[in-house]
Amino acid sequence: MIEWLCEHWSQPEEGIWETRGGRQEFTYGRLMSWVALDRAIRLAQNRGRPADLSRWIIERNRIYREIMERGWNTKREAFIQNYANDVLDASLLLMPLVGFVAPSDPMWLSTLRAMDKELVSDSLVYRYDPSASPDGLRGTEGTFSICTFWYVDALARSGRLEEARLTLEKMSTYANHLGLYSEEIGLTGEQLGNFPQAFSHLALINAAMNLDYQLDHGAGWVEPVLSAGRGGS
Repeated sequence: MIEWLCEHWSQPEEGIWETRGGRQEFTYGRLMSWVALDRAIRLAQNRGRPADLSRWIIERNRIYREIMERGWNTKREAFIQNYANDVLDASLLLMPLVGFVAPSDPMWLSTLRAMDKELVSDSLVYRYDPSASPDGLRGTEGTFSICTFWYVDALARSGRLEEARLTLEKMSTYANHLGLYSEEIGLTGEQLGNFPQAFSHLALINAAMNLDYQLDHGAGWVEPVLSAGRGGS
């Protein structure tokens, strides 16, 4: 699989949200390709697995440089959804969670501030702005539960502990009487989409565990846990 990835990571793809806007060079897709290569390299080095390490390291570093050069928008001062636009995307909240950037990196902190302004509504997080990045879908959508939990985790890692705690506490008020979450939360607080959604709850567990760790030990980077899945519409 890694050999295949070395050959194909640079191809346009559908993106994590599986939008209907056509294939693009999504920054998130490049990020996950970097993760796959980085973790494969670690396995080979730490577990003695056979690997073409020199090639894998070269490809991993190529992806890193490409994201830093093409995935970063100097005008927006933020990492953006894909190389063809300047739209923000909540899937990039995973950048510090997977260890691609440090949570104290100025480029990341600037990206997080941009998301604060555009994607966050009373602590709830939209995945992106459809009006700025047409996705071929009709109607409107709610905030995405998984994105809000990623936001909690990103806030905690970036040292904004009280904001992270408040966001998680607010999010708890949107669960149903069993403490379960759907895929989305509507404008009037109703649960929308797949219910209950496993991805939402996995992100909740990771966010709660990391926030608890940061509150006990102080904000900072810890070994990342990847809990991303495909969030189809």
